[in-house]
Amino acid sequence: MTLQHHDHDPDADPASLVYTFGGAAPVASVAPGTVLSTWTRDCFAGRVSTRDHLASQRVDPRFLNPQTGPFFVEGAEPGDTLALHFVSIEPRETWGVSTTVPFFGALTSTLLTPTLQVALPELTWIYGIDTEAGLVRYEARDSDFTVDLPLDPMHGTVGVAPALGEVRNSLVPGDWGGNMDTPELRAGTTVYLGVNVPGALFSLGDGHARQGEGETCGVAVETAMDTVLVVDLIKGAPCPWPRLESDTHLIATGSTRPLDDALRIAHAELVHWVVAETGLSTMDAYQLVSQTVETPVANMVDTAYTVTAKFPKALLGDRAPMGGVHERLKAIARVTLGETPRKQGGRSS
Repeated sequence: MTLQHHDHDPDADPASLVYTFGGAAPVASVAPGTVLSTWTRDCFAGRVSTRDHLASQRVDPRFLNPQTGPFFVEGAEPGDTLALHFVSIEPRETWGVSTTVPFFGALTSTLLTPTLQVALPELTWIYGIDTEAGLVRYEARDSDFTVDLPLDPMHGTVGVAPALGEVRNSLVPGDWGGNMDTPELRAGTTVYLGVNVPGALFSLGDGHARQGEGETCGVAVETAMDTVLVVDLIKGAPCPWPRLESDTHLIATGSTRPLDDALRIAHAELVHWVVAETGLSTMDAYQLVSQTVETPVANMVDTAYTVTAKFPKALLGDRAPMGGVHERLKAIARVTLGETPRKQGGRSS
């Protein structure tokens, strides 16, 4: 068990950063069992930081969602599963930003769902972040209304290089992970990603101080993050779609359009997962999942929508999902860091 820190130049030219999954050389090599400490920029790389800033005027659309990585995982081969346990995710700044973007979001005409209407106004909101109090302050633009919201840090993006040599933009989610934008990607969660290329080449970014399910306007409370995670490998066990495991739930994901097919992927994957953990027949697992599942929409704004399907782990009895990887990685984090990571604001899964 080792603790490895990866840093990068905070003043780097945005054009020099990584904006894809696949197609980029690794920035570092990581051995399974390593506790990795690193940081990520916000989705605008700090270029939108006041209410007067408009993303369309300050950000080249080719350079959105910069990723930290990719990291080469020693021994990872196609057919394995990468396990990433998020130990802590903490804002680096005392502010976050959200915006509306022309023809982007769930409640506007878009390029893929065009209607004969003009774009909604492009506006920017700045949120104060109080990490000690665990709060994010919303301030209305058109009145003096303010309200404090729970801080619930998460990563919008985490993923590996796709299969077949594909290179996918960091705004897109798919079976490699990517821009899933689910609030379930918070500290305490373990993410399982199928390995498609030697070394897996995983990256992460797109920190959110908080985000509602669905990410309706298309932009969460975006902020830079300090992140600690444990990296591990499950040999010879493929994972067709990203899976998440919290202390309380198994969480399957599906990313595509239309939304109903994303739901079908997530539910089918959850049924297969329950079969593997319980030994139930497919039809018995289908029935059990149907009566117990929760189905939050993670995002309905990206190039592909993401749906999650959540199954209570309490129903598994004393069975340890995925061979007990989640609990083992939590223990590695405690031993290596010398203490249990401090509790962050927000809710638990």
